[in-house]
Amino acid sequence: MSYYLEFEKPIQELEIKIEELKKLSNGSELDLSQEIKRLNKKLKELKNDIFSNLTSWQKTQLARHPERPYTLDYISLICEEFVELHGDRRFGDDPAIVAGIGKIEGHSIVIIGHQKGRTIKERIYRNFGQAHPEGYRKALRIMRLAERFSIPVVTMIDTPGAYPGIGAEERGQAEAIATNLMEMSQLKIPIISIVIGEGGSGGALGLSVADRIFMLEYSIYSVISPEGCAAILWKKDSDVGVDDYAKAAEELKLTAEDLEKFGIIDEVIPEPLGGAHRDINETAKRIKSKIIATIKELNSFTAEELLENRYSKFRKIGNFWSSLRRRK
Repeated sequence: MSYYLEFEKPIQELEIKIEELKKLSNGSELDLSQEIKRLNKKLKELKNDIFSNLTSWQKTQLARHPERPYTLDYISLICEEFVELHGDRRFGDDPAIVAGIGKIEGHSIVIIGHQKGRTIKERIYRNFGQAHPEGYRKALRIMRLAERFSIPVVTMIDTPGAYPGIGAEERGQAEAIATNLMEMSQLKIPIISIVIGEGGSGGALGLSVADRIFMLEYSIYSVISPEGCAAILWKKDSDVGVDDYAKAAEELKLTAEDLEKFGIIDEVIPEPLGGAHRDINETAKRIKSKIIATIKELNSFTAEELLENRYSKFRKIGNFWSSLRRRK
């Protein structure tokens, strides 16, 4: 791993020291095994201490970590086969959303997900995971295809939000997302959504009307980013800073732990110590296991039961109480 977040600096220092001792002892008569063992134990304790006390803002940073696995990374690890499909049959293809048909342990599934891109060139090509209307229309086209052949759909959410540019608005960004919300609520096949990184605003909602919604432990899911929230609420313009972002992140209740408590999501998928990027294979294994178990569960329902349960699930979100005082 080459990139460390600010709160991971103590871990970085200790890992560098351990590597230096390993190089020093390699091919020499010095026996540093006990010291290396002691430092490794200290490193594990340090990681446990740091990652068991993360703030909402620190989890937001982890969700955006540049080395965090993306949709294509997981597809390559969990699918025995995958054929990507392109285009919305109206305007064009949108590389910010990947979609196709794959197989996981003999189960045919459709996988659709945001793709941010890792290098500068790829990030520009993928538009940093911010989809245009044609991306959501492509996703819907392939979901309808899945329904025709009774194939479950798995969506992977990882976007700061739908692209807000002029071209996207001219081509009907809001309409495309709204249509997805309506159509996904009526698809007569199992739908599973997994937030693997950022679940930002309508860009995330456009792929996450599902029978089961899961979040990776250090992912986030919110109507707005902490930065956007801070800028709107406190209106200090250039004075808005990290402390404001941290406060906004806490108030937004955007972590997987928070959203599970509120009943917005169904379950949190634990990540390896330090985050998904620390052990991509183990994270993919956990996601794969959850997908297979959930498909088996959802396949036990009829199409009518799926629709009724999905309707009830979303009707329960946002419970509130009202108290009216009678006027004298």
